[in-house]
Amino acid sequence: MAKSLLTSSLSVRTKLLQTGVSLYNTSHGFHEEEVKKILAQYPGGTIDLQKKEDGIGILTLNNPNKLNAFSGVMMLQLLERVTELENWTEGKGLIVHGAKNTFCSGSDLNAVKALSTPENGVALSMFMQNTLTRFMRLPLISVALIQGWAMGGGAEFTTACDFRLMTVDSVIRFVHKDMGIVPSWGGASRLVEITGSRQALKVLSGALKLDSTKALAIGLADEVLQTSDEAKALEEAQEWLQQFVNGPPEVIRGLKKSVCSGRELYLEEALQNERDVLGTLWGGPANLEAIAKKGKHTK
Repeated sequence: MAKSLLTSSLSVRTKLLQTGVSLYNTSHGFHEEEVKKILAQYPGGTIDLQKKEDGIGILTLNNPNKLNAFSGVMMLQLLERVTELENWTEGKGLIVHGAKNTFCSGSDLNAVKALSTPENGVALSMFMQNTLTRFMRLPLISVALIQGWAMGGGAEFTTACDFRLMTVDSVIRFVHKDMGIVPSWGGASRLVEITGSRQALKVLSGALKLDSTKALAIGLADEVLQTSDEAKALEEAQEWLQQFVNGPPEVIRGLKKSVCSGRELYLEEALQNERDVLGTLWGGPANLEAIAKKGKHTK
């Protein structure tokens, strides 16, 4: 009986990793269409996506008049872009950045004030956790390019990326305590995974201003870029990412899927998933080509 319950639990966890599957649905009291109608009432800004021929996408948070804060419409557009990326079979990598040399200052306060009831707050939390969890599980290697400020929800978004690059004068700050709340887009849980629980508690309870040096020291930042110029920093980020996405899309995507399952599933289920991913690649074009080249190199 216990074994069957465990198998059932593992099956549910595995299904969550499938493309397009969200954490919450009506069984959790979450009604996505109702939340979408509410968010659509708060316009401003856009989430822009450029998919390049080299398999690297550029996702731009574009609301510079409000330091790229998320409006309700931008939250809706982010979900649309995630869905588009889930279906981009040629994609290998993704860079997330903000327009006009600023990453993101969190949520637009106009929308926050209008959604001030606990019920609305929880519904918004579930919506953004759904979106950012699907983002995190994309079979793309993602990088947050942090220029200027990444505050509140913007700081949380950076933790949904696989890597974080900062410019010398950029700052990450989880300001939630000063707002009388806690992170609600999944940022606290992901921060613990990235930095460990002790560092995460310091960062959150102190509402610390993490410049590039401090973020690098605690493992939140992966590297500090040499330039603060917006265009040059984006070029440098693409060059940095290229070292990890150099190869056939199916292999890069398979590696990301394997890492996701290793992070989120029990060992037995993660091993089965790794086996299944291998089954799609072994004896495939990339595998056979690599074997042929290796044979030539040994002669």
